[in-house]
Formats: sequence, structure tokens, C-alpha cells
Amino acid sequence: MNVTIYHNPACGTSRNTLAMIRNAGIEPTVVEYLKTPPSREELARMIAHAGLTVRQAIRQKDTPYAELGLDDPDLTDDQLLDAMLAQPILINRPFVVTPLGTRLSRPSEVVLEILPATHKGAFTKEDGEKVLDAKGKRII
Repeated sequence: MNVTIYHNPACGTSRNTLAMIRNAGIEPTVVEYLKTPPSREELARMIAHAGLTVRQAIRQKDTPYAELGLDDPDLTDDQLLDAMLAQPILINRPFVVTPLGTRLSRPSEVVLEILPATHKGAFTKEDGEKVLDAKGKRII
């Protein structure tokens, strides 16, 4: 299965998402989006396919969101996309694209919605939260 993750290795949610993809037996294409941001078209497509608005796809925490005045409700989607592309840290992460769909995987277990049920056993997140049991089934 062809899977792409727009990844930030400094982010625990992104690391957990990548580990869950690999736990499904998939080695994804890993795009470190801070070094190699998506094109405007790719970013807009991922946001739309994930069922989000552009504003929902902007990261506020630990970014220049407030300083740039991006909380202004009069800003258009084009203006917000321009800001995200100018400063990729504003792109929320991780976006994951698979043939089964696109998701902003926050929390990380959202990625399970677009992965096949091919998990290789239990999965526990970095913080100790158990997500999958020994048979690879979701713990709710």
C-alpha cells in the first residue's frame, strides 16, 4: 500500500503515527514537511480530502500564528495557505495520505481509519497509552 506521511520527527504525535503505520506492515514515504513542504496544490488537496477547512489545518501551538495575525477571521483561505507555505511550521501534522483516505492524524490513532487491518500485534504510544492489543485490534 502506498502511504505518505507529512512528518515532523520532533513531534510525538507524528512519531506515534509513523510507528502505527509501520506496525501495519507498511513502510511509508516520509516527507519531512519542514524541510520539503508540499506544493500549494498538494496542501489544499490534503486539507480538502481530510474534510477540513484551511483554518482547521493551521497549527497554532508553538508557531508564529498569533504574531502573524492569522486569527483574523477576515483572512481568506488563499491568505492562510500563503502563510502556511511561507512558514511550514504552521501546517498541522501529521497529514497521512493512503488509497483509503487522507487524515490529519491528531490524535495519532486517527490514522487507523485509513490503514488496512494488517497490524503486527500490540501498539503502545510513547506516553504509555495502549492503542492496539496483541492481536492488532483497537483498544477503546
